[in-house]
Amino acid sequence: MTSLPSESATGAITPSGPSGETGRDRKQAAPTRLPAGEAPTPYLSFTHDEWGKLRAGTPLPLDEEELAALRGINEDVSLDEVEEIYLPLSRLLNLYVAATQDLYRATATFLDSPIPKVPYVIGVAGSVAVGKSTTSRILQALLRRWPNHPKVDLVTTDGFLHPNAVLQERQLMDRKGFPESYDVRQLFHFVLRVKSGERNVRHPVYSHITYDIVPGEMRSVDQPDIMIIEGLNVLQTKSRDPSQVSRRFLSDLFDFSIYVDADPQVVERWYVERFLSFRNTAFRDPEAYFRRYANLSEEEATEVAGSIWRRINRPNLLQNILPTRERAHLILEKGSDHSVQRVQLRKL
Repeated sequence: MTSLPSESATGAITPSGPSGETGRDRKQAAPTRLPAGEAPTPYLSFTHDEWGKLRAGTPLPLDEEELAALRGINEDVSLDEVEEIYLPLSRLLNLYVAATQDLYRATATFLDSPIPKVPYVIGVAGSVAVGKSTTSRILQALLRRWPNHPKVDLVTTDGFLHPNAVLQERQLMDRKGFPESYDVRQLFHFVLRVKSGERNVRHPVYSHITYDIVPGEMRSVDQPDIMIIEGLNVLQTKSRDPSQVSRRFLSDLFDFSIYVDADPQVVERWYVERFLSFRNTAFRDPEAYFRRYANLSEEEATEVAGSIWRRINRPNLLQNILPTRERAHLILEKGSDHSVQRVQLRKL
């Protein structure tokens, strides 16, 4: 596995690994300036090309075969896209992680005692079918290549959905993916325990084939350097329970957060295209929850997918997910071809 060069929190790159890469591109990208009279924003805005320059000579550690294993259905992410968008992002996160690790060491020095190993937690939010899972997998693969944090775990919030039996009892099957369909308390305490430095913290497993929690199956997270939490509503702050207005939220535990964004009409098209692809793949599994859709004609499947989007996924996006967009530290704005057109980075 090719390693990336080490880089300090001050930005200095030193050689590391077999690549022997040295130096850095001194041409720094300037963020796009807002037109005169436009409302102020908490974000710095970069075009695709401007953001790509911020890789600063960092070598690409992935090849086409490795990338193919990370792509989602109907997401044709290219190596160029990884090099120009995700590699600079991994460099930024590497610098942030290094700075945070320095703060922990400073605290240990001040207290004159060791402190538990605490992971850097990254939240990735966005709509169904927008590509947040692929984004998370690519980031995981890239971040593992940096020398100071080789252990990077990825956990999706699907495992914290209530089991279908509970959702059916509460008449929430048509609101699966909405905030109320998750065991939010269990999810929060899982991340809190990992963030506190506990070892072997277990979490439930979700099957996209059976469309349900896998009974009795658990996985564990054991003191990673970085943990990525990916899910629809990870930046959510609303509570339907008035007694919990002042409670802490999952995003309180994040060190950094990313929102993967695209026009809702474009995401609907991606959702329908993915549904059509599933007819010949996942839906044909004998245990598949959606097996009844495997033999639909293209026209019938398109209508079913469109109906599911309009009835469930679009309302969830507009009511719950999209309103959390501006809470993210970084926004990846995608065009209709899945490529990132603009990156917005929150000002410090």
